[in-house]
Amino acid sequence: MSTLAKSAPAAPLFNWLDHRAAGVLLHPTSLPSACGVGAFDESATTFLEFLAQAGLKYWQLCPLGPTGYGDSPYQCFSSFAGNPYLIDPLALVRAGLLTDSALAPLRALSADRVDFGALYQLKRPLLFSAHAAWRKDQRRALPYGDFATFRRQHASWLDAYGFFSALKDHFSSRPWWEWPADVRSLAAAGKSPLRHSLAERAEAYEFIQYLFFGQWAQLRARARALGISLIGDTPIFTALDSADVWASPQLFQLDPKTSRPRAVAGVPPDYFSADGQLWGNPLYDWSAHAADGYTWWLARLRANFALCDIVRFDHFRGFDSYWAIPAGAPTARTGRWEPGPGLDFFRTIRAALPEVKLIAEDLGELTPSVVALREATGLPGMAILQFAFGGDAKNLYLPHNQRANSVVYPGTHDNDTTLGWYATADEKTRDHIRRYLRVSGADVGWDFLRSAYASVANLAIIPLQDILSLGATARFNTPGQSQGNWTWRYRAEQLPALRDNTAPYLRELAELYGRVPPPAGKAAR
Repeated sequence: MSTLAKSAPAAPLFNWLDHRAAGVLLHPTSLPSACGVGAFDESATTFLEFLAQAGLKYWQLCPLGPTGYGDSPYQCFSSFAGNPYLIDPLALVRAGLLTDSALAPLRALSADRVDFGALYQLKRPLLFSAHAAWRKDQRRALPYGDFATFRRQHASWLDAYGFFSALKDHFSSRPWWEWPADVRSLAAAGKSPLRHSLAERAEAYEFIQYLFFGQWAQLRARARALGISLIGDTPIFTALDSADVWASPQLFQLDPKTSRPRAVAGVPPDYFSADGQLWGNPLYDWSAHAADGYTWWLARLRANFALCDIVRFDHFRGFDSYWAIPAGAPTARTGRWEPGPGLDFFRTIRAALPEVKLIAEDLGELTPSVVALREATGLPGMAILQFAFGGDAKNLYLPHNQRANSVVYPGTHDNDTTLGWYATADEKTRDHIRRYLRVSGADVGWDFLRSAYASVANLAIIPLQDILSLGATARFNTPGQSQGNWTWRYRAEQLPALRDNTAPYLRELAELYGRVPPPAGKAAR
C-alpha cells in the first residue's frame, strides 16, 4: 500500500444530500386548525398540497413529542411518544368517539395563538373521553389499525410511557423524583400496587398514542403521494422529568442518593444570551451508553424514522463535547466542556441503520474538532443568513462561503423572522446586506429567500413566516425566554394567496436555481 493510500482520509459515514431542493420550516402546532392548535387535519393536507404546487420537496418540523411546562417541543415527557395536542378531534367525531358539540370550547379558542394552558384544560379530557368511548365498544372499527398490534409494536417504550404518565396524574403532576421511593423508577414501580390500580389510566395514554401515530401515518402517506419528504428533529438531550430518565436512570449522570443531576446541560454565553443558555437537562452517562452499544439511542432513532424521512440532530456539537453546568448554578456562565461520544457513536448508527439521512445542527462555537467530526460523518451542516452579515468577507454563512453539503436558512425557529430581525439590526449590518445583495432593503425577507435559493447549499429551508412576509410578532421562539414561545399560528385565509400568487413564484425560483426539475418540454428561463 502506498504512503498516499495510507494517509488518505476515510470516506464519510453518510453522504445522502446529493441533490438540490427546497422546503419550508413549520411546526404542526402553527397550522390553522379550527380547534385551538394545529392538527393532523385538512389544513395539514392543504399545506402539503401548497408545498407540492410550489416545487418544495421538504417539510421541516420541530420535535413531535408531548410537551410539558414551558410548552417547548425540545423539553418533552418522552423521546418516543407523540404530542396529543396534534390529534385531530374532528376525526374522532367522525369515528364516533366524540360528539361534535363537545368540541365547542375548543372552537372558541384563538385562531392566532396557541393557548397551551387552555388545551390542557379542554383537549386532554376529550382524548380521555375518546378512550372511554372506545372501551365501551372495542369492536368499533377505527381507521388506524388494531390497537393491540400497535401496543405490541411499540412495547419497548409505550408501556413505560403509559405507566409514567398515569403515575404523574396520580401524584398531581409532580416530577418523578418527588414521588414515593417505591415508584421513583420503572424498575421499582413494577412491583407497586399502583401498577394494577392505574392500569386503565395507563391504557388511556397508550390509546392516545395509538390515535396520534394512526393520524400521523395517514398524513405521512399523503406527503409521500405528493413527493414531500418530512424532516424531523431530535433534541440531543431529554427532559429530566420524562419517561426516558425515569425508566433508564442508569443512562444519565444522576446522583444515586437523590436521583437528581450532578450537572446539567446548556451552552456558554453566545449570540442569543450573554449568560448562555441554562437548559437544565440531565447529561448522559456516555460510558454506559457505549457499554451496551448505544441501544437506547438506536431505539430512539428508529422511532424518529418511523415518523419522518430525515432527522436533524439538534446541538450536534454536543456529540463532540458538551457544556456541563454544575447543578444549582444560576446561569450557564459557570461550566466546563466535557467529551462526548464522538465518531464511535456515528459509526454505531451507520452499522445499525446504514440508510438513514441525518442533518447536523452545527451552529454555535465550531471548534476544529467539531468540524472534523462533521466532516468524518459526512452529515450536512447548517448555514444561517441572519448570522452572515455585519462582519467581514470570511463569515462562513455568507453565500460565497457556503458549502454544497449543507442546509441554508434565512433563520431557524430560534431566530426572529427576517423582517423582524432586519428592523432591529444595526445600521452596519443593514448596510452590509444592501451592498452585498445589491438591494434597497425594502423587501429584505424575499431578498434573503432568493439568496437562499441561489446558494450553493444543496438544501434551502425557508420558515413560513418569511414566505408570508411577517414581522417580529410571528417569531416562534426566543431562546432563554421560558414563557410565551411556540404559540404563533397562521390563518386559513392566508392560504389562497399562498396558493394563487406565492406558489407559482416559488416554483419559478426553484426552476431557475435548479431546486426542482422543470416541467417536461419547458426550457429553463
